[in-house]
Amino acid sequence: MKSPRARLFAALDLPDEVRAALATWQERECVDPALRALEPDALHMTLCFLGYQPERAIPDIASIVTGLDPRPVELRFEPEPLGVKGRRPRLYGLDAPSEAATELQAELEQRLASARFYRPEKRPFWPHVTVARVRSERKPKGGSGLRKRGKPRVVERPPGPLPKELLEPFGAVRIALYRSHLRSSGARYERLTALQLPPATSGRER
Repeated sequence: MKSPRARLFAALDLPDEVRAALATWQERECVDPALRALEPDALHMTLCFLGYQPERAIPDIASIVTGLDPRPVELRFEPEPLGVKGRRPRLYGLDAPSEAATELQAELEQRLASARFYRPEKRPFWPHVTVARVRSERKPKGGSGLRKRGKPRVVERPPGPLPKELLEPFGAVRIALYRSHLRSSGARYERLTALQLPPATSGRER
């Protein structure tokens, strides 16, 4: 029999204090009814989205993630959230350019691809943290009785800029392998394994 499948991705975890500050900012800025702010435990930087993998492959994938050489990864947010993409964005993310994160992602991508667990994307890696998703327009039910997703709703009030305290550099605390459980109210993320990262020189870690 085939192994059950799990929806997996690897990500960099942010310090607790950064996620808490982002949650406070979300309460103030992600107020448009078309927006759904992500929960604090969903605020991370995705490195590789592996999609559905056999559950029996999880130990091998986990060993690749935790087998990386730990190194400091400093991040810094740009002040303005970016809508992705077009006139009707499906999400808003915080750009966080980081040479260390880009190098780590490239190494992890190469190892996962060599083991045939990951197919590299054609677009370049974008270091960012998604903070809000845009709800879809509701379509009438079809002949099957199911309601299809429409285009993203129009966002009349996009999220505003970050406060000054969130523009300071900080260090990622760990690289983790997550399992995503899809629900109607949004995905729930289960951390399966993690590799702790040493502190960045000028960053905040906890």
